Amino acid sequence: MAAYIIADVRVTDPVAYEVYKSLTPDAIARNGGRFLSRGGETAVLEGDWQPNRIVILEFPDLGSAKAFYDSPEYMKAREARRDAADFKMIVVEGL
Repeated sequence: MAAYIIADVRVTDPVAYEVYKSLTPDAIARNGGRFLSRGGETAVLEGDWQPNRIVILEFPDLGSAKAFYDSPEYMKAREARRDAADFKMIVVEGL
């Protein structure tokens, strides 16, 4: 069953965030994931949510998504983004 990581990202340091962005594709691919959305245009359809930069990743299953998040490669990327962005991130299983 596929799993999706969804992140709402508020970039606070665009230059440092570029370093983070350069580190993530390899970590995602190593765990069987791929980008579905990477900061495209958004439109609120209901509620008062004011999304920032939305990123959606797809993985083969929940275990792969969690393995990505805990991987040494992504830990390095997370360290790079520490002062570059505020993240809200979830993982959800698909159907």
